[in-house]
Amino acid sequence: MDKFLVENIDSVPFEELLCAADKARREGTGRKLELCGIVNAKCGACGEDCKFCVQSAHYFSDIERYPLKSRKEIVSAAFEAKANGAVRFGIVTSGNRLSREEIKVVAGAVRDVREKAGVTPCASLGAIDKESFSILKDAGLTRYHHNIETSERFYPSIVSTHEYAERINTVETARKMELEVCSGGIIGLGETWQDRRDMAALLRELEVDSVPLNFLIPMKGTPLENTKLISAFDAARTIALFRLMLKDKAIKVAAGRERVLGDDQGLMYKAGANGMMVGGYLTMAGRPVEDDKVLIEEVQRSWNEE
Repeated sequence: MDKFLVENIDSVPFEELLCAADKARREGTGRKLELCGIVNAKCGACGEDCKFCVQSAHYFSDIERYPLKSRKEIVSAAFEAKANGAVRFGIVTSGNRLSREEIKVVAGAVRDVREKAGVTPCASLGAIDKESFSILKDAGLTRYHHNIETSERFYPSIVSTHEYAERINTVETARKMELEVCSGGIIGLGETWQDRRDMAALLRELEVDSVPLNFLIPMKGTPLENTKLISAFDAARTIALFRLMLKDKAIKVAAGRERVLGDDQGLMYKAGANGMMVGGYLTMAGRPVEDDKVLIEEVQRSWNEE
């Protein structure tokens, strides 16, 4: 890790930073580019008060709300994700935790996603316990997703209904259950560069396997609806920061990339990313899959020439 670049991430020459991040990506993850897809398997009516989230029952937002989808519906979405090029498929639900019966439904879907759809299932189901992890693991789950969202210092400014320690505990429990862990957060909430450094340092300490980076899209009805979008340059600098600090981890860019990076989606790969989410997000559509496939071909062609 280049300590000088990390400590001066917001001021070092842009091209110098991109070169360093790209070098770290080549040495850390090579030419592996991984795509993920997700299904919003249970939407809205969440009792938590995360200020960025339209699914929170604390705020008024015009989204579709529905209970847990059926096993068949989840598996159908997995087939669609595979057609879009995804090799991993995440089952995501709103709320802090699921009931035991809901866990069993998801476990059945996990088994079918692996055996029928032929993609690797992941799950993001909140702060679940060891017994739930066991049920999911027995069904074939190998990776659990649980974002820490931001730094510990800044977290109380964003969420008040549960402690940061609960998020860390869930990540650590998943690791103890010998599951891989996918954990990242949202950039552009109002945090500082130091918060971003602290977040990356904690993820490194937790030894997570994959880091999804989302960029805030201010949503109407939430407390952050008037927050200014970060610039494409700051987004790229952030990706570079995480690559330099988490050299050999998968760094995937997810929600917000379309709005923040605009037509220059390739910038995230120049900055050190080696994956992204395709086919849409929890409550909003993504870029046309055909456009992403063209981008992927261009990136892989460039990497093969390295």
